[in-house]
Amino acid sequence: MHTTPRAAALRPKTSRLVAAVAVGLAVALGSTGCSMISPQATTIEYSASDGVNVPSSGPLLVRNALIVADESGSAGNFIAAIINDTDSTETLNVGLNGQRATVTVPARTTVSLGVDGVEPLLIQGLDSAPGTDVSVAFQSGDGEGVELAVPVLDGTLPQYAPFVPEG
Repeated sequence: MHTTPRAAALRPKTSRLVAAVAVGLAVALGSTGCSMISPQATTIEYSASDGVNVPSSGPLLVRNALIVADESGSAGNFIAAIINDTDSTETLNVGLNGQRATVTVPARTTVSLGVDGVEPLLIQGLDSAPGTDVSVAFQSGDGEGVELAVPVLDGTLPQYAPFVPEG
């Protein structure tokens, strides 16, 4: 087959164009391919704090729940923010190591244990050293309740030092 000089001149340019497009597609797919099968970090819920957020345990919301313990881990103060978005006063039931405590939260308010003159819940017989987690039960209203691992911290960080129980 005989080709004209013009047709021969077009083939290398076409080949280069096809090669450039192929390389561009390969780079685009290679740089985005992982995100097609990997979970997006922004869609994963987590507690952006030292404490934990309690999943629905009734009408009250419990945020940043944690326990600040003494060095031996024999006693600790439970601190958390408890939010009541309802139109009625609600009670949060907290259970740990056979002990039960309640916190009453008026309608449309937030009670922050350990802040603004509200005392934290003192837990005697904690038996959990700082750096561990302890299982705590939460329930409010007609909610079924939930049990969750709550972190036990110490007073090393200055913001938690005032919450270490006096021994």
